[in-house]
Amino acid sequence: MTVTVETEVAVVPGPGGFATSVQPPHLPGPVFPVPRLSAGLRLHGEYQGSGFTEPRYIARRGDGQVVQLSRLLHLVAGAIDGERDTEGISHRVSGLFGREVSEENVAYLIENKLVPLGVAVPYGQEDDEVDAPRSDLLLALKGHRVLFDEHRVARIGRALAWLHRPPVVVAVLLAAVAMDVWLFGSYGAMTPVLHVLDQPVLLLVVFALTVASLVFHEFGHASACRYGGARPGCIGCGLFLIWPSMYTDVTDVYRIGRAGRIRTDLGGVYFNVVFMLGLTGCYFLTGQPFFLSAVYLGHFEVLEQLMPAVRLDGYYILGDLAGIPDLYGKIRPIVLSMVPGRPTPPEVAGLKRSARVIVTGWVCTMVPLLLGDLGYALWNLPRIVATGVRSLTEQLSGTADAFGHGQLAFGAVGLLGCVMLICPLAGMAYLSVRLAGRLLRVAGRATEGRPRLRASVSALGLVAVGGLCCAWLVGLTPKPLPAQPPIVPVLQPGVPTATPSVHVTRHPRHGGAGAGGGATPGSGSGHARVGVVSPSASPSPSVLPSPSATARPTVPPTHPASPTATPSAGKPSDHPSTGPSASTSARPSASPSTSATAPPPPTTAATSATKALP
Repeated sequence: MTVTVETEVAVVPGPGGFATSVQPPHLPGPVFPVPRLSAGLRLHGEYQGSGFTEPRYIARRGDGQVVQLSRLLHLVAGAIDGERDTEGISHRVSGLFGREVSEENVAYLIENKLVPLGVAVPYGQEDDEVDAPRSDLLLALKGHRVLFDEHRVARIGRALAWLHRPPVVVAVLLAAVAMDVWLFGSYGAMTPVLHVLDQPVLLLVVFALTVASLVFHEFGHASACRYGGARPGCIGCGLFLIWPSMYTDVTDVYRIGRAGRIRTDLGGVYFNVVFMLGLTGCYFLTGQPFFLSAVYLGHFEVLEQLMPAVRLDGYYILGDLAGIPDLYGKIRPIVLSMVPGRPTPPEVAGLKRSARVIVTGWVCTMVPLLLGDLGYALWNLPRIVATGVRSLTEQLSGTADAFGHGQLAFGAVGLLGCVMLICPLAGMAYLSVRLAGRLLRVAGRATEGRPRLRASVSALGLVAVGGLCCAWLVGLTPKPLPAQPPIVPVLQPGVPTATPSVHVTRHPRHGGAGAGGGATPGSGSGHARVGVVSPSASPSPSVLPSPSATARPTVPPTHPASPTATPSAGKPSDHPSTGPSASTSARPSASPSTSATAPPPPTTAATSATKALP
């Protein structure tokens, strides 16, 4: 950006008293550009309780992407107000930083650090919208839409914040213990579940209650964020892999202490417990057992949310304990740091010892798990496809017959069964493709400039793919499962509930007239962020997960394949839950159902609720 300075013409007495026009002498002076911040940028301040050796500061762009800045970059960004030029910014930053920061230093940091991160607007651009890079997250929330805007969430948070007071929390937990002792130890949790399985209409009611619990789950993140002194953002929904998922934007918790962030992480499951206590109270008032069935499913939702494998509440709890905003972003540098003879990557060298131990333990668990899931899914691919297509064909046919005979309740539940069947299959296929693509890109980067190593890796990959294809073609992989009666018949209308009888003729072992014959009927089956720049060194900034990344999603519980399984709706808190539109709090605050035919991907087949966090 350039500024044009117009000079004035002065009239002065000339020789003989005649007026003469004189051009005043040009006094050279620097004219500096005036930088601007990108639209919607928020500076959240220092990242409290960080696991890094150097302080980190949090900024969030208008598109929801969260980035980490060094103290110097944060001071420069804070001094940009759209009026000061780079000279004025240098004076302000020098006073706050305690060291001389020249105008050239400021111009360099803005042009080479803040502009590439999308924090500042490029010089010469008229509008304030930026097209900056975003983090490419494997398991992140996509396509999010706002359900409750920031003002509504603020009111909800204020109204429910009292539930996080210590005396109230203690009372709720004691009541929850008493509820579980009565339900599982005295009343029996199976009774209400089996009662609901025989009533399709009640099954839909339980589904609606499950969705309501997911929304209430997000209220827990928002109210805990508010109680801790941070400002919650919006509550919305998006897609976690392929499942609808809810999230709560709680990115502002990064500026409060570690205890406040963990309280926000746990706020969702805590509100699940509050919701279950309310359902138990409704049972005592009405005597309707379907309330207890929803309580039973709520326990699975809580357990799943605490799993640290994917971007659910457990993932963000572990990240906040370590002081690392994005654990998945540390997988590659941690793995490289384990290779003998290689220097420690700066992303790992900058971690505190305690944080490095936690993250390394998590990586050593997650990498084998992800690779094992991918290998197992590929080995069983023909079996999964054949069994899934057959089951889906029967499901769609039976559901259509139910609607054709006017059985609307059975048809609606049948559609729910179709969704529960399609989601895990599609989710596993999507995740396998993403994992395979990411492995190819990592291998390409690791062998760049090393043709022999690349040729060896390529040959090894071709041998593995060729061997897998041969195993598929010759039938070495497991065969499709034979048709089985439905575990939950009400979810599969029109599907036979018993296998056909098989008659077996027994031949005599010895010669003679004696022959024993008999028929044995076949049995049926029993009944789911971030750049740092220091005065001496300025490593390349990196980007944190955005609200889909920075949001913590809530995902519905995976139901066990047992006579007790019932359908569930299939959690970004700045930290995905279950529902027809279902739910890492943003920081946004997000698994498929298990089956006998394939391992479940690290997500569930129902809808869910989520929070948003990076």
